[in-house]
Order: sequence, then C-alpha cells, then structure tokens
Amino acid sequence: MNEAGGNSSEVVVYRGRLQMKKWNDVKEGILQIPASRIALLVIADLLSILLASVLSLYVRHDFKFMDIRRSFWVGIVQCYFPNVIITLIVFSAFRLYNSVWRYASDTELLNNVMAVFTCAILQPVICLLLKVKLPTSHPFFYGMFLLIFTAGIRFSYRIVRLLQNRRLNRRKLRTRINCMIVGAGAAGNAIMKEIESSDYLNMYVSCVIDDHTGCHGKYLRGVPIVGGRECIADCVLKYDIDEIIIAIPSANRTTLRPILDICKETGAKMRILPGMYQLINGDVDVSQLREVQIEDLLGRDPIEVNVEEIMDYVCDKVVLVTGGGGSIGSELCRQIAQHNPKLLIIFDIYENSTYEIQQELKMKYPKLHLEVLIGSVRNTARVEDIFRHYQPDIVYHAAAHKHVPLMEDSPREAIKNNVFGTLKVAKAADRYGTKRFVMISTDKAVNPTNVMGASKRICEMIIQNLNLKSRTEFVAVRFGNVLGSNGSVIPLFKKQIEQGGPVTVTSPDIVRYFMTIPEAVSLVLQAGAYAKGGEIFVLDMGEPMNIVELAKNLIKLSGLKVDEDIKIEFIGLRPGEKMYEELLMNEEGLQETANKMIYIGKPIVFDSEVFERQLERLYELTLEEQGDIREMIKEIVPTYQCEKQF
Repeated sequence: MNEAGGNSSEVVVYRGRLQMKKWNDVKEGILQIPASRIALLVIADLLSILLASVLSLYVRHDFKFMDIRRSFWVGIVQCYFPNVIITLIVFSAFRLYNSVWRYASDTELLNNVMAVFTCAILQPVICLLLKVKLPTSHPFFYGMFLLIFTAGIRFSYRIVRLLQNRRLNRRKLRTRINCMIVGAGAAGNAIMKEIESSDYLNMYVSCVIDDHTGCHGKYLRGVPIVGGRECIADCVLKYDIDEIIIAIPSANRTTLRPILDICKETGAKMRILPGMYQLINGDVDVSQLREVQIEDLLGRDPIEVNVEEIMDYVCDKVVLVTGGGGSIGSELCRQIAQHNPKLLIIFDIYENSTYEIQQELKMKYPKLHLEVLIGSVRNTARVEDIFRHYQPDIVYHAAAHKHVPLMEDSPREAIKNNVFGTLKVAKAADRYGTKRFVMISTDKAVNPTNVMGASKRICEMIIQNLNLKSRTEFVAVRFGNVLGSNGSVIPLFKKQIEQGGPVTVTSPDIVRYFMTIPEAVSLVLQAGAYAKGGEIFVLDMGEPMNIVELAKNLIKLSGLKVDEDIKIEFIGLRPGEKMYEELLMNEEGLQETANKMIYIGKPIVFDSEVFERQLERLYELTLEEQGDIREMIKEIVPTYQCEKQF
C-alpha cells in the first residue's frame, strides 16, 4: 500500500516529475563534463576513424599492405573528412560526448553500437556521392574496428576506475561493512552495481543468496551465489556478514516472512527494498533501502483498497474529522487530502498534534482547502457552531479516550468523552443534514472487559439508534490494534529496548490483532464508501500475533539478543485487559462486501426507548462525580464483564 491510498492520476504526475528530474540530471551532467575531456574524446575518435579505415583495408587484403591498390588508399583519404563530419554528428546525436563514462552501463554501450552501425551504413552513401571505390566488405570491417576503438577508449576509464575501487576496498578491509544480498535478480544486481561504483558507500558484498537452484555456484558481478535461504545462517558466520540486504521487491509479505525469520536470528543488521507497488518508477538504488520494520513480520500482504470508490464519495465534499490530530485521525486526514475534498476540517482538543498535521498537509497539498479548529466534542455549543457554519457532508468521528488502564481509573471521563461526545457530534450531524457519519470503534467493544470497550459499544448502539430516525447514514467501523498508534505497545517496547530493558509483557499467552495505521485508515475510508446506514463494519485483521513473539522480534530487529542483551518480564494483565481480543459478537454474524477484508456485522436488536432512558440516567451519573457507574454501564451493555468495582 501507499501509505495506503494514492490514485492513478497521482501516479502519472509522479512519473512525470521523475522523468523531468532525470532530464534535469542529464542536463546538469552535461554541463559538468569538462570541455577538455570532450576534446580528448573527439581527438581519439578522429584517430579511431583513421585507424579503422586503414585496418579494414589491411584485413580485407589478408594482412598484406603491398596488395592494397593505390585507388583504395586514395579513396580512404577522400572519404576521411566526410567520415569525420558524419561521425561527429552521429556520435553527438547518440550522446557519446555527453555521457559520464565513469558510470557507463549497457545503455551507453548500446548507444555506441547504434552510432557506429549508423556510420557504417552511411559509408557506401559517402562513397557513392564522392564516386570513390572501396572494397565491398569495407563498411563491415570499418564498423567493427570503429566500434572496438571507440568503445574501448570510453569503457577503459570505467575499467581503470573499477580496478582502483578494488584496490581501495582491499585497503578498507578492516572498516568496511560486509554485506549479503538476498535476491539475485535485477534489484540485487542494481544494488551491487551502486555499491561497487560508489565512492561513499563503505560496503562490500561478500555473497549472494537466491532460492533458484539453477544459479547456485554461479557469480553475480563477480560475487558467488552460494545457495538458498537455508544457507543464510551459515554464510553470515562464514563471511562475517554485518548487514543483510533483502532485494526481492516482487515478493509479498507471506513469501518474505520465512526469510526475515531466518535473517533476524543471525544478529546481522537487516535492510529491505520496498515492494514493487512502492517502486513506481522502476528504479532501484541504495537510498531506497530501509530497515526491516515489525510490520514486515506480520506474515501477510499489505491490504489493498479500491481507490476509485474512495475518490467517488470524498471528492468535492466537505469532510470533518474529529480527533484529527490523533494517530488514526491524522492518517484519515492524510488520505482524505489525496482525494481532493472541497474542504477538510480538522477538529481536535490537543493543539500540538493538530498543529503538526496542519503543517504537514499544508506542505504536501498547498492547494488543499483546510480548516483547523480546536475544541472538545463534549462542548455542545462548539460542536453546534461548527456544524452550523460548515455543514459537513461526511464526518469521520475519531475523537475518543482509548487508553484502557487509564480509563479504568477514570471511568466517568471515558463515558463523558466517548459516549456523550459521540452523541453530541452525531445529533449535530443529523440536525444539519450530514450525508454520512462514520464512527471509529474497536475490537474491545466485543464482550468488553473494560470501561473503554464498553463505552465504544454504547457508541455503536447510539449510531445504530440514530440511523433508524435520521436521513444521515450512520455507521461504525471496528478494528483491532494498529502498529505505532498512540498508546500502542510497539512504541513502549522500542523505548524499553533503547533504555536497555527489560521489556514488559503482561502474559506469555496474550495475543492481539495488528494492522498498520495506513492499512486501517484506508479500509475505514472504503467501508465509508460502502455505507448505507446502520452497519457495523468489521475489518479482517488477519491472524492474531503473540505479544511475546512481537517483543522478541523487536529485540532481534534492534540487533540484540533476547535474555542476553534485553530481558523480557511478565507483569500480569493490567486492569480491564483481555487475554484474547475478539472482533465480532456471536449474535452478529457476518456479511461479505466487495472487499474481502471488510465484513458487515448484523446489528443486535435492542429497545430504542429503553436505551434512550438508560443514556439519560448514565448522563446524570457522570455529573455526580461520586460512586461507581459500572453497574449502569453493565445495564446498557449486558456483555460487559465488570470485575473491578470502586
């Protein structure tokens, strides 16, 4: 995924920019080629033309000068200056004087061949115009020798440079980074080419790994292809490998996962090329390498969405995102901004994070119509004023308290913000004719064991209840944990590793569903496109991941050893935590959508009038600021498992 979500027009623009950049680089390279070097090439070509002309006669007459007729020598002299003029013109057209030959590749060689071929074809034309007679085979031999001389001169510089690099590499044996390339394809070849030609990369490729048995024992750019993935661990020790570069951009995560599992056990640093969907322009270089991230170990392919469907219902719409400064809300803003909304409104109570996303969007999308508003969803007057003034077509409601243990200690704040904040925003959407209202829910709403999850379940009931009475299409989207979101376990583990440990895990058996933030948000946007009103969309989170394994992987990806460098400690479940997460209540069932990653849960029937009275009573209890409100929550959400009482 893009970061989840670009469109075809953006890809075209992107490619156009890349082509323009390449042309500018070519022009800059031409300007930087010294005139003296061009003059030397021209002089060398003049000599090459002369030598090629003479040697072609010499070879044609069986290496006997005495057998060459005087008329042929005269013809060579008469054709020389026309040959020079034509050759210089043709060579210039094929950029043989503008190329940087220290980095010459097959492209430059092909240009050289085509230029010489053109000159050889024009030989008979010159002879005909000048009424000069030369042997019939002369153009063939002339072209052959001209190619040998001109290509030899030009590529000799690269050969000398290659020998110098190898000599320098031998000098830097003690300090260089020993690398292993996994993938003997075009991407691996491109990476190796850049490493060997660069003056700045202190790297040396010692061996290549590829699962294709046909290439085992062969060489790629002079480096042995030693075997398949089963050889990785042994070769890391044998060649004293410091860094493993995985250069298989065409492989999906399912394919890569076993390779990454082997690599992370070696202790070597790992870097990886992005997938083909990210390499739009088809170029591969060292700058595109990135460190292996925990999401690479999820063991599944990146989630794809239908961008056109998202575009159709977001384009030219006024879109409001509550909680737009948060991890989910800010990513919603990023992806919505790509689809040309008429106006994007960011609404959040936290000014620092909101300011950051504002500046980011201004920089990336200077033509975007953007409004950034500070305020709380709990403030009825503020919410009403925003809806009255802007009258949004679409609302993404992401504002919420979501930290489970903290909400266990402050249950009233969870209810005030999550439940009644949602109620106020949803009623305003109904009152001012919002077409679609999408609420961000959570897997913790299923058979909740904590106040945060129970509050989200009540929010789902609110939007389902309002949908029965309103022209606004109210829906909820439910998903599990997202990697790197505020309050998630990943940033905590990384911080603990940086501090030398220990990494704290609640239980060895605890599992969680994971998805990247861009993946989750792109599915939220597509679910919104499917909305007809009243649905609870459930995102397929794939297979759950054991948190202990997650912690171990993060330690290994940091180049450290579990229990030796960083210890793992088990601290027990925190207040309100589940051992296993659920995405769907048993009563709901499942209905498929056009996207295999998005399902619709069948709504649970409840009495609307009773529910509204319960909300009124819950609101009164939140104002009292004394006593416990969990019994009231359980009355509204019978599946709420309340274990701790205050």
